[in-house]
Amino acid sequence: MTAPETRQDDAVVAVRKVTAVLGGTPVLAPVSFKVRAGQAATLVGSNGAGKTTLLRILAGVLKPASGEARVGGAPVDEKDPSFRALVAALIGPPPLASNLTLEEHFALVAVSWGMSASDGRDRGMRVLEAFEVGALASRFPHELSSGQGQMAALALTLTRPCDVVLLDEPEQRLDDERVGILARLLEEEREDGAALVVASHSARLRDALTGPTVRLREVGRRDGG
Repeated sequence: MTAPETRQDDAVVAVRKVTAVLGGTPVLAPVSFKVRAGQAATLVGSNGAGKTTLLRILAGVLKPASGEARVGGAPVDEKDPSFRALVAALIGPPPLASNLTLEEHFALVAVSWGMSASDGRDRGMRVLEAFEVGALASRFPHELSSGQGQMAALALTLTRPCDVVLLDEPEQRLDDERVGILARLLEEEREDGAALVVASHSARLRDALTGPTVRLREVGRRDGG
């Protein structure tokens, strides 16, 4: 099952009959969908249906076995600087420097993508303060709990400028109240014009996001079977 069709010239993210194979084993059944600027597509499906695999393809870290994935009108290519400038992704824990505080990480990310350090700090702090954990900014990564680390990772991801945000189960290790806060933060990103692709098991988060739902089926399983 695929999301409703959108016009090709409106699509910031376009996936056409994409499949994936790992170690000779098919891990993603053919999937097609499109996402416009200002939409948040949610990926749903059972464990093993290929949600993370699909996000990795869109992030450029895994090549599809067949089909095509395009971002910003061009084929996904991790080595293309213009592609990397378009996409911010949180797929697994982000790489962090043990000797930098979160605030210093925000500045580093910002400068890496052409922003001022102060703007980066402001953007990162906006997310931490929304989660009501602004005091974490002065901590090092190893001083964070599991849930705090997830909020920090989300703040880092949303610090950098981008047109597309890819998130793999961003609600993990967050309590219900903070899942609601996350939903509001992601809707703000969407309202600012970003295209989001979010894999989530949280009904609350999925219901809060505005855009198409993409239901992935397990390889070898027919719809309804």
